Amino acid sequence: MAASSHAQMLDLYRAILRLSKHFSAYDYRTYAVRRIRDAFRENKNVKDPVKIQNLVNKNKRDLEIIRGQVHIDQLSSTDKLVIVNQEEPGPREPGTSHQQAVDHL
Repeated sequence: MAASSHAQMLDLYRAILRLSKHFSAYDYRTYAVRRIRDAFRENKNVKDPVKIQNLVNKNKRDLEIIRGQVHIDQLSSTDKLVIVNQEEPGPREPGTSHQQAVDHL
């Protein structure tokens, strides 16, 4: 791989990884990071300049797709739900079980 192609691929790899870490959902984020790493590892030994250029072009398109998906994800994200009361329960009286203390609240 020529030095400029190698540098270009590294730049794309870093940009795609950095951008994919902005997915708000943990599942999407971890899948994207894993898939990106796997794809780049799979093609790390490619020597054919034509194939390298095709991979560079494909990764540029993928970068734009991920950029759009992250933008859509951020627009549609909602506030986190508060399921558990954030108030700390007061101190329990000695001899009181946890359930009795919670029921008392």
